[in-house]
Amino acid sequence: MQERTLGSLTTSAIGLGCMGMSGMYGPADETESIATIHAAMDAGITLLDTGDFYGAGHNELLIREALRTRDRDQVMISVKFGALRDPGGGFIGNDGRPEAVKNYLTYTLTRLGTDHVDIYRPARVDPSVPIEETIGAIAEMVEAGYVRHIGLSEAGPEAIRRAATVHPIVDLQIEYSLMSRGVEREILPVCRELGIGITAYGVLSRGLLSGHWSKDRPLAERDFRGRSPRFSGDNLDHNLTLVEALRKVAEARGVTVAQTAIAWVLSRGEDIVPLIGARRRDRLQEALDALDVELTEDDLTAIEDAVPPGSAAGDRYDAAQMAHLDSER
Repeated sequence: MQERTLGSLTTSAIGLGCMGMSGMYGPADETESIATIHAAMDAGITLLDTGDFYGAGHNELLIREALRTRDRDQVMISVKFGALRDPGGGFIGNDGRPEAVKNYLTYTLTRLGTDHVDIYRPARVDPSVPIEETIGAIAEMVEAGYVRHIGLSEAGPEAIRRAATVHPIVDLQIEYSLMSRGVEREILPVCRELGIGITAYGVLSRGLLSGHWSKDRPLAERDFRGRSPRFSGDNLDHNLTLVEALRKVAEARGVTVAQTAIAWVLSRGEDIVPLIGARRRDRLQEALDALDVELTEDDLTAIEDAVPPGSAAGDRYDAAQMAHLDSER
């Protein structure tokens, strides 16, 4: 397994994002999910990403079960906290208060069955709480030994700088793909200035860039892509046209669309670690094979001609979720 650096950390070149294993994309097979985590570890993946609100704690319990027969210290567990949910599965805000930080962490440690979290991060910047207070509370947990490192998620340049004055930040988790390149304007330069790595999620744009999506694909009742602007109406038609252009580039190289999209993110820098949201072993293997795809300058030109910056139709979240993104302000 190739390695990369996130701040002071060394990790596998790709990580496994476990969100989809807990209903965010519709029902998932728990046995296959655990088998996929095991396969990822066997392949040398050392970073597992989760959130305490994925499936209202289900995702952390799933990881606990997967690690029950494995060496917990073989992986680093990255946890997001602070997102508030309602019983219907909706998102109703964020809580970054210092006392909430410690409360969330207590439940996370119990669900994971571990004595520490490797990277702990607020899922979103809480605008009602100074970021210094949120990070300061996590820093206290670092000092107490319950957290090893601090990360951020979807934070903008100012919040990143302010957070870094309180405690070293190892990485920023943010959506980054051929269809979502906003990070390149201001956020990525700030992170590189401060020595902060990037864990890139959504590298396949929620499945659009997988090469397996079709316009008539049915969505489960709670699949949040049903509310995503990029998956609706004319936007979906336009975005699938981009995918077909990318498919021609991929086929010329003898690789898949997904492998091409992942390889492109990998090409953005050694401080960027893509998170692969595979729920099945076959999709995981397809992603792992992207590590062997070496893109030439001609390849990169062809890829960006197929999917130019800013060419995707529709925002990456619905309006309510976009309002919670400090990175988009």
